[in-house]
Amino acid sequence: MTKTVSILKDAAGALLLLACLPAAALASGFGIFTQSASSLGQAAAVVAHTDDPSAIFFNPALMHRLEGTQLQVGTTLIFPDREYSGLTGQRTRTGDSLFYPSTLFVTHRVSDRLSAGLGVFTPFGLGTDWGGTWDGRYLATRSEMITLNVNPVASYRITPRLALAAGIDILYLDTTLERKINLSGLNAAIGGVLGTGPFPDVGQKFSGDGTGIGFNLGLLYDLGDTLSVGVSYRSPIKVGVKGRGTFDPQIPGLLTDSPGRADLTLPQQVFAGVCYTGFEPLTLEAGLRWEDWSSFRELVVGLDNGAVSYAPKNWKSTFAYNLGVRYRLNETVALLAGYLYSDNPVPDGTFEPSIPDSDTHLFCVGTELDYRNLRFSISYAYQLLEGRDKENLIGDPYGLPGTGTANGRYRSDLHMLSAGVTVKF
Repeated sequence: MTKTVSILKDAAGALLLLACLPAAALASGFGIFTQSASSLGQAAAVVAHTDDPSAIFFNPALMHRLEGTQLQVGTTLIFPDREYSGLTGQRTRTGDSLFYPSTLFVTHRVSDRLSAGLGVFTPFGLGTDWGGTWDGRYLATRSEMITLNVNPVASYRITPRLALAAGIDILYLDTTLERKINLSGLNAAIGGVLGTGPFPDVGQKFSGDGTGIGFNLGLLYDLGDTLSVGVSYRSPIKVGVKGRGTFDPQIPGLLTDSPGRADLTLPQQVFAGVCYTGFEPLTLEAGLRWEDWSSFRELVVGLDNGAVSYAPKNWKSTFAYNLGVRYRLNETVALLAGYLYSDNPVPDGTFEPSIPDSDTHLFCVGTELDYRNLRFSISYAYQLLEGRDKENLIGDPYGLPGTGTANGRYRSDLHMLSAGVTVKF
């Protein structure tokens, strides 16, 4: 009986392991880069040039190029589609989901040298919903995470060619995880001790939230009238997630509701870009992004009832490469296009369906319409994640090959429609 209780308590503690980890979205890991319709239309190749306040996210050193006071609001509708083809012959698709990370950016030119801004945006998030009966229900049935980052920032133009910026990130994270606990391997032991029949799967849910603090930096240097280089940095942010795990049904003494905690470090990021405007009215930018997912080596979590769980992750740092173009047809209309390729941080040994991440391709088009002091932007993007096989024992509750691992082929793609409006005062 003591061993049975210990195993079940460890299973209860494991419910926190994925609570902060949604599905891959628009980038490696679980980063989100749909910070404006204009930037999405250019595949986020907007680190060395800008025409709107979303520069606060990509490179705040660009703010000095924005005149007066500007306000931008926008949202992106994201429609993910994920499919699993199991070794058992089961085929499962995630349930219909719609995510809509939204943004608010405000910039103000204080003087010819000094600019200030405030950004409110979602840098990480999204989720998956596999349902409660698929092969991997002991790994994840539904995972969701929402983040909100408040980012005050200032930019100073040191020379006519060089500008620097710095800001603070105040991040709030809210997460919910649902999955099943498999009791089939313990039914005989439990039944023998308690004198009861087999127990069904137990549904478990964890909801929690937390906050963290970080900072961001930016640099812009004009090499000439038509060539500029931009670099920006976002620091890692450590978030302590506090919440509560619940079980349906509860099993007194074994699986009972309990508060819990998990620590998660969101990765540091570096953005870089080179912009050329010598082919007027065409603007070209090529860039790269580095994300330090290697800091995610393990996740240690615990419940207040004493259960502790450890899971190795061993993620790696990733690079993304992008190319964006902006072509101004006339004073009113501009056309946008872009492409991005990104590798993924998840090694084969720890790949699992709550984050079925793989190398990704992003194809983007968009347009901007200027009318007096208003700019309307709209973009569409299609993200294709390369198919990937799961061939490990992650999720096997009792170390028995083929039990609950959801091994098989995973395929994912996403459709994104982004819209926003900028007001110039």
